[in-house]
Amino acid sequence: MVMRDGDALDARPGGAPPRAAPEHHGAYHTTAFFLTLYASALTAWTVYGIVQGDGSLWDFVEGLFNPGASPASQLVGPYEWAFAAAFFATAGLAAAHRRPARSAALFSGFFLLAVSLREAVGLCDAAYRYQYATDPLGGWALATRMLGLVVAVVVLTTMLPAVEHRRRRTDATPPAPRPALRARDRCLSRICGVLFLVMGLIRLAWTVRDLTTPGMDTARYLRGAVDGSVLGTLNLAASAEFTTLGSVLGFLLLGGLAIRARRDLRGALLVFASVELYLTVRTAVWLTVTDFFNQSFETQEGALSAATTAYGLAAMTSVVVLVMGVGRGGEAVGSGEDPAP
Repeated sequence: MVMRDGDALDARPGGAPPRAAPEHHGAYHTTAFFLTLYASALTAWTVYGIVQGDGSLWDFVEGLFNPGASPASQLVGPYEWAFAAAFFATAGLAAAHRRPARSAALFSGFFLLAVSLREAVGLCDAAYRYQYATDPLGGWALATRMLGLVVAVVVLTTMLPAVEHRRRRTDATPPAPRPALRARDRCLSRICGVLFLVMGLIRLAWTVRDLTTPGMDTARYLRGAVDGSVLGTLNLAASAEFTTLGSVLGFLLLGGLAIRARRDLRGALLVFASVELYLTVRTAVWLTVTDFFNQSFETQEGALSAATTAYGLAAMTSVVVLVMGVGRGGEAVGSGEDPAP
């Protein structure tokens, strides 16, 4: 094993260093700072909601996993709690110069950009802008939204160019690559991709079913996914329309990329799978305390809903476990053929 930090020499078998190249450390540090800043803002809103709410700290802790114990009104919700934890974790990886932080940060940046663009569309509505002007917390809410946009732009512009190119070998007789490890990691990536695609198609089928239900205002639902004014409140909690359609797109896009297995997607897969696993566990707890599972098989729809929840738990747990095992032999997903973009 021969490797010199900061130079082009890398004569390790299957040489794919677990850390980013020194020339990208500045981008990783910038990303860590801004993701920590935004995650801290979400944490501050969470603490403010606990202090101002009617419940106790224990009620909030219980509400993290039991929706029935959550306060009726929340400034931020489980989606924001999950992503705040993901942002902190991604910031930690970036500060340590870990290569999976790049795809995790890019995924986080695109997510924040989508949230910011949705809010920008909402601000085109005069009544919604008036809410910001008159609500006591309107200024702070708008500042948080603007911070999210700034963080998204900074993260994307700093991490997109932080590409890990293939390092040239200088040995006259370089050791042969280890195709078994490379094939294993590609296989694990494709398994994760299949699990994501199946989950995305299931979510899409349920969404289409809901949108075609008689009496459903499909146009308003779709508008609510891209227009922040439709919800009618300034709460930072994401709307159900946005989270549902966003999860469908996330599963399908990441699933397709993972199946190709040409890039290091460990960070993005781990972030999204962890968030979805938490939300699915929360749903399973709610269905358990409401005795839904004992009655679910009385109807075909109930059985399908229970099966979907069970698959979500199994699939997301599997992805988290598999992704944590990818690259253990010194080889990153997709590092054998093409450099990450």
